[in-house]
Amino acid sequence: MSAQEPAPPPAPTPSNPVPPSASNQDQGASIRQNVNLVDVLFTVSDKKDKMVVDLNKQDFKVFDDNSPQEIRFFSRQTNLPLRVGLLLDTSNSIRQRLQFEQQAAIDFLFDVIRRDEDLAFLMTVDDDPEVIQSYTTDVQKLRDTIMRQRAGGGTALYDAVYQACQQLLNSPLSANTSDVDVRRVLVIISDGEDNLSRHTRGEALDMAQRAGIVIYTISTSINWIITDQEASSTKLADRKYMKDEGDRVLQQFSQDSGGRAFFPYHVEDLGRSFMDIAEELRSQYSLGYVPSDRVVADGKFHTIRINTDMKGLEVHARKGYYAIAPRTAGTIPGAPAASQSRSPGPR
Repeated sequence: MSAQEPAPPPAPTPSNPVPPSASNQDQGASIRQNVNLVDVLFTVSDKKDKMVVDLNKQDFKVFDDNSPQEIRFFSRQTNLPLRVGLLLDTSNSIRQRLQFEQQAAIDFLFDVIRRDEDLAFLMTVDDDPEVIQSYTTDVQKLRDTIMRQRAGGGTALYDAVYQACQQLLNSPLSANTSDVDVRRVLVIISDGEDNLSRHTRGEALDMAQRAGIVIYTISTSINWIITDQEASSTKLADRKYMKDEGDRVLQQFSQDSGGRAFFPYHVEDLGRSFMDIAEELRSQYSLGYVPSDRVVADGKFHTIRINTDMKGLEVHARKGYYAIAPRTAGTIPGAPAASQSRSPGPR
């Protein structure tokens, strides 16, 4: 029933334990079962936007279509292998900020990608989005590809998101990764504008939700909307006062997929946003539950809500999932197969 995995895992056995990455001993020895398990990856932040990583199962409540659910599995996930798609906006609208975008992206990849464990690919967002570097663990190769890019052309952002999600959906395992438990992440650096896509924003977001991909966005917009009085205020000197339409597009992609959107005031602050994403990728939780009032894959979208009673904390999780039946002829192209064999880790 989960829409996070590109292919069913290997046939489970009664003794097949939870993956090593589920290190929280609070859970005990979880077992793979033939159940319609919904597994959710999420993070928690405090009022200062700092990651909170020491919470336990009893600190959370989960709701499926507003119906409370029993949390069957829970773990802290800090070292899951990553599959990262990086979308670089190389359209004309980004020309003045391209150099900062390139350097911030390179620093991020050097900080995050672990050789023989994580994989990343690069796509451009311009007239015709394309993969400019296929999956690799070689950060130097990623760096060289990024530095070769030049700005020009229009922006087909929604097409790029749609295609990147398909790439992540079919991501390979690296040489040292034998388990299917990986975290699939899409990082978008853009001003959020789109003037050429064949796909709609809804179709792009739908693909991300069906694939269970977490999206992080970094706005490169410099369209600050402030009054003269506010512009002279020291309190507003380092932040954006109002988001424009492109910013709101980026925020929707992030919020609905369980990621976060970043709006650096100065283009030089792009690097700080990347550092925050890198920290969040290693500061996550996962939980699994079996919807109490549904036993069939009905193909519909079902909402997920995770609450915590801890004051001042905010949970960042995807808004829901599609209860998709096992892949057969006639199913939605690119949509992940659902399986009744589920492990408690995120996909």
